[in-house]
Amino acid sequence: MQNLAHRLERLGTETAFSVAQAAAAWKAQGNTVFPFHLGDINIPTAPNIIEAMNRAIADGHTGYCPGPGIPQLREALAEDIGSRRGITFGPDNVVVMTGGKPVITKFLQAVMNPGEEVLYPNPGFPIYESQIEYLGGTAVPYRYVPTESGFAIDLDQIRASITPNTTAIIYNDLQNPISAESTAAEREAVAKLAIEHDLWVLSDEAYFETRYEGVSSSIAALPGMAERTVILYTFSKKFAMTGSRLGCAVAPLQIAQVLSKLNTNDESCTTHYVQWAGIEALRGPQDSVQSMLDVLKGRRDAACELVNAIPGFQVAVPQSTFYLFPDVTEAMERLGHSAVGDFATAALHNTGMSFCTREHFGRRLAGEDRQYIRLAYSGIETADIRLGLGRLREWIESA
Repeated sequence: MQNLAHRLERLGTETAFSVAQAAAAWKAQGNTVFPFHLGDINIPTAPNIIEAMNRAIADGHTGYCPGPGIPQLREALAEDIGSRRGITFGPDNVVVMTGGKPVITKFLQAVMNPGEEVLYPNPGFPIYESQIEYLGGTAVPYRYVPTESGFAIDLDQIRASITPNTTAIIYNDLQNPISAESTAAEREAVAKLAIEHDLWVLSDEAYFETRYEGVSSSIAALPGMAERTVILYTFSKKFAMTGSRLGCAVAPLQIAQVLSKLNTNDESCTTHYVQWAGIEALRGPQDSVQSMLDVLKGRRDAACELVNAIPGFQVAVPQSTFYLFPDVTEAMERLGHSAVGDFATAALHNTGMSFCTREHFGRRLAGEDRQYIRLAYSGIETADIRLGLGRLREWIESA
């Protein structure tokens, strides 16, 4: 039998999908499941966006198009992303891709040589770690520390982790899974380190506009950062277009040209008619965006209130994303669980609650002694949030 490539041994995955499979199997047996595991959105894409997509199909936009994206969409993205961040971008800075995820891979292909080190957040989106290692780099995690308002980056650890072999840092403000948002001081500290050590920065801004209070800021807008930062942008979260697979990188011209070439090699182009839907999303009515945020805020408020009423659970109220990352250490001790994966399985079988755990978002770091789970409320109605978390509370109280 022929052998497969050795690099596949270094390829991870988005393990939240394995939780989804377990939940589906439990539901197939006739059980009720409360789906808090995937960050999908059960709110439909706005009708005007769907109509624009269908119109583009009817108009014959079903063939190949330019690798970096159609000019009309690149222009709309440059204008929208730049204006919201206080930065001037041109269409040539924008490279359209099939969602936000390819931006991670292509950024690493563009800036990282085999053996070089890349800093990434842990807990964090698992594809960071997976792609750094798959492409032959050394994945160097940086951690977060709990605070009264959520989590903060351990800046001292980042400083200690940078070596002459460090080439880049992945920075996810408004973070998945922990909903952490940098203070201005923290953002400036990360930027200062990037400049001091001449690092490339991937700024994952998937949740830049998924927020309920306050205003988002981009690290790319800080002095000296636009020329070293690639912004990851996606239509998935803001416009409820997860299945449309549309996003982009906004990058310095030197990097944008490389990303465009990688597009040509990998996909040829992003689906033509979906790009016309993207133009409508950006330039059409925005009522649906605010409507979705209102719904998600209601879900957040209900979930936070109920989570903090569960014995042994504790979570700060996040201003952005649609995730909660509660500390469940005491609740697990109450139930006699030492492994958070076993706790999650028991919760599914006893209450129908399906959720991811800290283990799904990067390898556990040395010295971690607290246990966390992630609750995504983007794909579950408020009534079911109340019902599921109510059952979870009853189960834990009965222990």
